[in-house]
This record gives sequence, C-alpha cells and structure tokens, in this order.
Amino acid sequence: VVKSNQNTSPKTFLIKGNYPNPFNPNTTINYDLPKEAFVNIVIYDMLGREVRSLVNGKKGAGYHSQIWNARDKMGRSVAAGIYFYQIRSEGNIKTRKMILLK
Repeated sequence: VVKSNQNTSPKTFLIKGNYPNPFNPNTTINYDLPKEAFVNIVIYDMLGREVRSLVNGKKGAGYHSQIWNARDKMGRSVAAGIYFYQIRSEGNIKTRKMILLK
C-alpha cells in the first residue's frame, strides 16, 4: 500500500486545470511546483488580450491554487465567454481554456 504524503513536494511541474469549468463566478487554478520558482499566471481573452495577471512572483515548492473571480485588472466583471490562462515557470509554459457562464 502506497500512502500519499501531502507534506512532500511534487516531482514535476503540473497544471491540474481549473475547477469548476465552466464556472460562475469563481474558478480555482491548481498547479504543482517541484521546487521554488518564479511563477507568472495571466488570464487572456479570445483575442489574446491580457485580462488580468493573477500571480507574478516567487512561489515555494508544493501544491498551489489560485482563484480567479472573473474580474479584469481594473476590478470590472468580465463578459461571459471563453478565456485562457497561461502559467509560466522555470522554462515551462502551459496554456489552458476555461469557460465563464453567466
């Protein structure tokens, strides 16, 4: 029997996706870091325009989550539709799609 130890660091950089998806009004983005690293998470609209930067700084090794409340960088509620979030860290770049329903 193998037991999961939540006190250990993950072995690889991993984006687990956002939950729920589709969402309204909030979604949580989960990601794993095998070691301390600079992390950048940005939300984009369908045209590739930056909607909001969620994370831009160092994060420790471990299991992380970040909530997006469907608001832009000015604090305004965004329209329903398809959005993308991109996570950059230590040479890794991952982009995923999410759907905001209203």
